[in-house]
Formats: sequence, structure tokens, C-alpha cells
Amino acid sequence: MSIAPRVALSQDFLLKLGKLPAAVHANVVKWALKFQQNPTAPGINYEVIRAARDRNLRSIRIDQDWRGIVFRPEQGDLYILLHVDTHDEAYRWAERRKLSVNPVTGAMQMVNLEAVEAQAAPEAHVRVAPAADAPAPAREEVAAPAASPLFKDLTDEQLVQIGTPPELIPIVRSMTSDADLDHAQELLPVEAYEGLFLIAAGDSVTQVLVGRETRVDRKVDPDDFVTALDTAESQSRFVVVTSDTEMSAILNAPLQQWRVFLHPTQRKLADGDRSGPVRVLGGAGTGKTVLAMHRAVWLAKHRASPEKKVLFTTFTRNLALDVEHNLKSLFLGDPASANVEVTNLDRWVHGYLRRKKYPHRIAYGLQDDPWRSALELAPASLGLDDAFFADEWSQVITAQGIDSLDDYRKASRVGRGTVLTRAKRDQIWPVFEEYRLQLSSRQLKDADDAFRDAAALLASEKESLPYGSIIVDETQDFGQQALVLLRAMAAKGQNDLFFVGDGHQRIYARHRAAMGKCGIDIRGRSRKLYLNYRTTEEIRRFAVAQLEGREIDDMDGGTDDNRLYKSLSHGPAPEQVETSSPDQALDVAIARITGWLSDPDLPAGTVCLMAPSKKLRGAVADRLKAAKLPVSVVTSESADTASGDAVRVATMHRAKGLEFDRVVVLAPKGVEPAGGTDIAQLIYVSLTRAKTAAVLVR
Repeated sequence: MSIAPRVALSQDFLLKLGKLPAAVHANVVKWALKFQQNPTAPGINYEVIRAARDRNLRSIRIDQDWRGIVFRPEQGDLYILLHVDTHDEAYRWAERRKLSVNPVTGAMQMVNLEAVEAQAAPEAHVRVAPAADAPAPAREEVAAPAASPLFKDLTDEQLVQIGTPPELIPIVRSMTSDADLDHAQELLPVEAYEGLFLIAAGDSVTQVLVGRETRVDRKVDPDDFVTALDTAESQSRFVVVTSDTEMSAILNAPLQQWRVFLHPTQRKLADGDRSGPVRVLGGAGTGKTVLAMHRAVWLAKHRASPEKKVLFTTFTRNLALDVEHNLKSLFLGDPASANVEVTNLDRWVHGYLRRKKYPHRIAYGLQDDPWRSALELAPASLGLDDAFFADEWSQVITAQGIDSLDDYRKASRVGRGTVLTRAKRDQIWPVFEEYRLQLSSRQLKDADDAFRDAAALLASEKESLPYGSIIVDETQDFGQQALVLLRAMAAKGQNDLFFVGDGHQRIYARHRAAMGKCGIDIRGRSRKLYLNYRTTEEIRRFAVAQLEGREIDDMDGGTDDNRLYKSLSHGPAPEQVETSSPDQALDVAIARITGWLSDPDLPAGTVCLMAPSKKLRGAVADRLKAAKLPVSVVTSESADTASGDAVRVATMHRAKGLEFDRVVVLAPKGVEPAGGTDIAQLIYVSLTRAKTAAVLVR
């Protein structure tokens, strides 16, 4: 029995395909589908490209004008669609490309030989001499000492170990600054760029390799491209297509790179078994949610069943809807999608408690009448205001599951500022006790108390839930009781819990919860994503500056920083406009949007304006409509599936999970966000939704 040929698509092929005119696109898709069905069909003629330096490259006729470039190695029944273009351009592309296997990592790497030669040319590194008629210097200048090579302490073998193609070693050797590294970014495979960046920032080669779980002690066959295609590094650039349905879905769907290609670090975290809970940290735009979704797909296909599903949960309903919508495009019709359940945790708890005949409804936030009644018991002699009691309730009492005076006397209040002696705690405890009684009389329970009750029910009934694995997105927004409940929902063992999050983006949880104190042991299973794929470096730095002076936690009792975070793209510096009133701020924001949309080539759907409140969001939408611009208001009750011809308008809270080319963040002084959220963290989240341009209006 013969084995069917293996067919793969390169990232470059799909990028080129997405830019073709509609008629040409249709012809290429039709041809590619036939090619996938049988790349050895008699009608397919593989033409040798005589000037190509890679003997494995072939040209295939698509029609009279267009050609496909295919990689067909001598060893293994493998065919990779690399590129598509007009006849002359396709041949020119192939003549300057080489696809090889890294001799240490075993990954397939495409090298642009023309760019390498241009980058390595002596004239590329020579300073331009002053003109003959230039004025002489006023005094003799001393030549600056030559800069030290950036990677002088690394051997050639180490450079290859972190992913550098051997052909690019001379270029890496010539680098003397971070700017040189950034200039060569497009030439380097992403794993090589990341490794070099981390080493330049102070990491060792060993730290880089351990972080990737990369082995460098195996023997690599440089001619075995079939095996090379299975590496995580190769799969960040090539996708194997196994069916007509999969090929059609990839070629015809809007090009979303995250659906098909993952960074090698993400791929290694998404695939394979884990011995226990895993935590992945990463700044905005580093692909945490994408990683979590791919992890769900792998588990659904390899470890889950209808009896033991994968539960994918996040903090808000709208984020769960976004994830559910995007997961459909990842499964590509695979029936394993039935093995994944997506819901926000509040909704799951509500359904679970109802099935258990729980007598209370869940109360989100402080309830006005019960709270006013409770505050009547506040001792005036202590001089504590209403805000103190509200924060004590949310950050200490419910966060830690305290339900008795004895527990409150022993409770940790680190970070609360006001020192409370045992006597003072005894005096103020009746406020919280009364509030619970007032809620109970109305058949209400605070959300954190409801989470605690759900966990207690699970423990007392020893109930086995239909989940083999639980994946948690936006972990930083979950409090202590939520994490305790999640631990109770999944039986301890292989692949049980997988968390992704970023303390910089905490906009809901007001109390920092440590996983270790919630029974979640992540020791040895904690990883970090460093590269930002969405936001330019200029926007990223501007957004991070909004958080200056704030300590960011790592969700397990430690601290996190953004020292090693870096964006892969560059662009114009963000703009900040200071205004004197909310009305003036609104005028400026509307002017920026209308100015952008005066460009007929800019789709309205690539622009979003974010505001701190629903009221201001409504005012923005009304003004844009009055200007005859198409508007789509993104609410918390639905996924963002609007067409690309409408400007999006959203609250800053709703910004989570979204991305746009251009963003205006409207944050006028005097307008406070709902829920007492830190406005700086909301601004950070909102700015980092932008890919290329951002404006902050204060």
C-alpha cells in the first residue's frame, strides 16, 4: 500500500495569495485544490529552474501568466507550495531562495540569499565620506572607538542552536547594536531573532533553549525534510494540509495568520501532555489567547472525549463569545470541536448552582439598599469612610472567603494601608456580617461567596465533572475564590489546568490572588511569551509608560516586569493630545477618526474608538453617525463579528480580545471608568489593541 504524498503550504504562499486580484485568486485556489488532491498527477509539469541555487525548487504552470513555486526534495514524498506570482517574478523569487534544514534544531528555514548578500556587502557597512566642498572641522576630531560585536561571546554552534541559519552567521557577527539586530529581523527566522534578542538583553544560550524546551543533542539529517516539517519551528512557517476540506478552508477564509501558524514557543506549549497545571505569562499582543485556543484544539483532538471535555473559560461573557467564534475557524469542521465547551466562569457557576437548587441569586457588585443598611453599623469613632468598607469587603472579606469574626481576626491585609488592630476588627466586623444578612434576606449572594459555595458543593458531593482539562484565559482578572473553584472543578493530574494571563491587563480583579495559595502548583511549569506580534514597538512602549510606578504581579505571589517584552514591528510614535474638558476631548477624537477615514483606501472597520464609560461610548457613536459615518457599537453581550465597513466604538473594558489597525483612546480627565478600575491599566489595554497607529486623548 503506497503512502499518499504530503502537501504543505508556506506562510509566504498564503500571504501572496491574500493580495491577489479576485479573478487570479480564484484560479490559484482552484489549481491548489487539484494539486493537494494529487501532486503527482500527469497534468502537473514540474519545470527545473536553471538559475535557482536550490536544486529542489520547481516551477508549475497555473495559467498562461501565473506560476507556482514548489519545493520537492529528492528524499521523501513531500510537496510544499512556497510562492505564486507572474512568470518572470516567480522565477526571480525562486532564483534567490534556499530552503534548508538547520543542522542543530532540525527546523526548515527559508533563506533569502539576495537579501543576505546585499546585507553582507562591504558597502553596506561603510560610512559615507563628507563632500569635497564641505567645511573643515573647527578642531581635530578623534575617531570613535569601534563598537564591540553584539554576539562576540557566542560560538557559531551556539548561534545555530538558537535558530540562526548558517548562511546568516556573518551578518549576526557584524551586529554591534540592537538597531543592527532589528534591521536584520526580516532575514532571520522568528526563533533566531527571539533568541538573539533575549541574549542581547542578558539571557544565556542555556536559558533560551530551556525556555523553548529545545533539544540540541540529537542527530539531524539535513536532507530529511519530512521529519523537519514536524518541528514546532517549521510549523511556524509551514502548514501540512491533510484533506480537501482543510485546504479549501485555509485558502478561502480571510487570512488570519494565527489560525494557521504559531510561533515555535507557542506551538510547543500548545501541543503535548503536561504533568500538572501550567501558567503562561505574556504582555499584550504576545498571543496568549491564540495559544490557549490552540491548546484547546490539541486537547480536543488528542485527549478529550464527550465524557471528558475541555472547558475553555474566561472572565467575561463577550470574551467567551469571541473565543467560541474563533475556535470554529481553528477546527475547520473537525468533529472534535464537540469536545470543547466555552463559557465565562460566572455563567458556569450560575448554571451549576441552579442545578443544585441553590436558594440564592448571584449579586455582582455592592447592592445599594443592603449596603446602606450595613453601613449604619459602622463605628464613627474609627473615622473610616464608606470607600474603606467597600474595599475591605471586596479585597479582604470576600476575596479570602472570610465568614466569621475569628477568620477576620487572622486575615492578611497586606497592601490595604490602614492598620487594624484586633479590637478595631472586632468593631467593624458587624458591618460585613449585616451586609451578608441583608443579601440573604433578599435571596442574594455576593459573587465571590457564590464561587466559594460552588467549590464547597463540589467537595462535599465528591462530584465528577465532565471535564478532563480546563483552560483559563485572562487569569489576572480572576480572584482567589474563582481560582479555588477552578482547582476544585478539575481532577488533579495530567493536562488538568492551563492558565494564560498578564498582570499589566488586570481591569476586573481588585485583589491579587496567588495560585499557590489556591491549591494550584505551577512550579516547573511556568513559561513566558516575550514577542508582541500585534503592536508596534513605539505603541508598546507608550502603553507601558502609562503604568510607570505600578508593581505588576505574576499571579503567584511574585512580580512581573516588561523588561524583555518586545514588538516585532515599528511605526510612527503614538500621539497624545491634552484637552481641557470632556467635550473638547470628544471633538478631538471625532476629528482624528474623520481625518483617517478621508483616505478612501482605509477601511472603516480597521478603526476603533474606545471610551471609559457606556455614556461616553454612546456620545461617540451619535457624533460619528451625525457625520454620516458607518458605526458598529461593540457591546458586552456579543462577539465582534461586524463587517469591515463600520467604525467600531467600544468601552475600554470591552477592548479585551480585540485588535485594529488604528485606535483612538478617549480618556478625558474627570470621566471615571465603571467599577473603580485603574484608568491607567484600562488605557494600557486599549492602546495595545492598535497595530499601527494610536492616539490618546486626555
